[in-house]
Amino acid sequence: MTTGAFLGRARELAVLDEFATSDRAELFVLYGRRRVGKTELLQRLCNDHRAVYFLAAQVRDKDNLHAFKNALQEGLPDPLIQNVEFNDWSSALNYASERAGDERLVIVLDEFPYLCEANKGLPSMIQRFWDTRGKKSMLMLVLCGSQVSFMEKEVLAERSPLFGRRTGQRRLEPFEPTDALRFFPNWKLDDALLAFGILGGMPAYLRRFDDRKSLDQNVSNEMLRPEGYLFDEVQFLLRNELQNPTTYNSILAAVARGSERVGDIALSVGVDSPTANKYLHVLRELRIVEREIPLTDPDPLRSRKGKYRIADRFLAFHFRHIQPHLSLIEAGRGPRVLEEYIQPDYARLRTEAFQDLLLEHLRYHAAELVGEEIAEVGRCAGPSIRALGRTIEGRGVAAIDAQVQNPIMLADELAELRPVFGTDVVRLAYRLTGTSEKPLDVRVLGDKEVNR
Repeated sequence: MTTGAFLGRARELAVLDEFATSDRAELFVLYGRRRVGKTELLQRLCNDHRAVYFLAAQVRDKDNLHAFKNALQEGLPDPLIQNVEFNDWSSALNYASERAGDERLVIVLDEFPYLCEANKGLPSMIQRFWDTRGKKSMLMLVLCGSQVSFMEKEVLAERSPLFGRRTGQRRLEPFEPTDALRFFPNWKLDDALLAFGILGGMPAYLRRFDDRKSLDQNVSNEMLRPEGYLFDEVQFLLRNELQNPTTYNSILAAVARGSERVGDIALSVGVDSPTANKYLHVLRELRIVEREIPLTDPDPLRSRKGKYRIADRFLAFHFRHIQPHLSLIEAGRGPRVLEEYIQPDYARLRTEAFQDLLLEHLRYHAAELVGEEIAEVGRCAGPSIRALGRTIEGRGVAAIDAQVQNPIMLADELAELRPVFGTDVVRLAYRLTGTSEKPLDVRVLGDKEVNR
């Protein structure tokens, strides 16, 4: 297991550094799901600059103001501040602005939603401060939060008092598969890929798996006992974002069991379709579920072929393998759950993780092989073709699993695609290399290799 805190975050840190070294006031909004690595990213930023990092708590406004004063005192040594008590956030930020002077000062308010819980008028206070003083200062004020819906609706949306004040924003996303695999340098690629299939790309989850132990040991220790770090993590996540997670739990459980369309999901949960649609809309906004429309559909905007799936691998694993067996796990029967329900699903999890690798390569790296940029990608359920891409010129790109490639089946699959894309499809054959540093070997298939 690698302990590098900023594995895969070099680009995000470089962007924050760019804002921190500008010659103007900056108001940056950073947000993303809990455990995605926001705090570590901001602490690294603060280590590299003159900065004050403040992590808010769910306490009274007065207590947070006092804690912020202590953070200022630690970050900006000033004997006079010992005798100061801020009456409100306007005075606290004005003090920080004065202390910045002509030199950049980074002020991080982490878990900003907690501050707003205790002080509903805080966004308006910051707006007034920014309009009158902040935008003329050398401050870089960073507002950070783990409640994605709050940050998007109450900080970034048009109805927010802060609308139009931000100078930059970033929703921090989980790692792509290639970066996630690097957390497990001591494992064979198959096991590292399976770990991604179980955990997804959240860095805090990936760090919990110790590659000095077997994959099964990690699953048992972290997920299949009530004391495990990941055992109840999904419920913490849902309670953080949703006021009443009960129906959302049922919706996600239905999707995990294989319900893919609104009507089927509604029937499984016991609600009507409009109600199911409403809950699914919220989950889509949070990027917990997604509705996938086949890339081969000629009219995607009106498509009835869309299927719902849980977008997050960790949540999908939880609702497929942990939630249905909570009673057994609570009773200490985790080994039975592992043997009877999880291990038999390893092959499918590896296949889906491999599919994610192909989609990542199509998005970011395949353009050089294809000769033009790829505008959109999507999954494909064919026995040989696992993913598809469409270039900006409309050409089709087929990502082929070379490890199961059958020339006759592949020829049939490609024949079905030609009428959709109107031309011959570019064929990229992928094979696992065996190393996490460069997990995929890819080459373009010529006509003779396909039409044998």
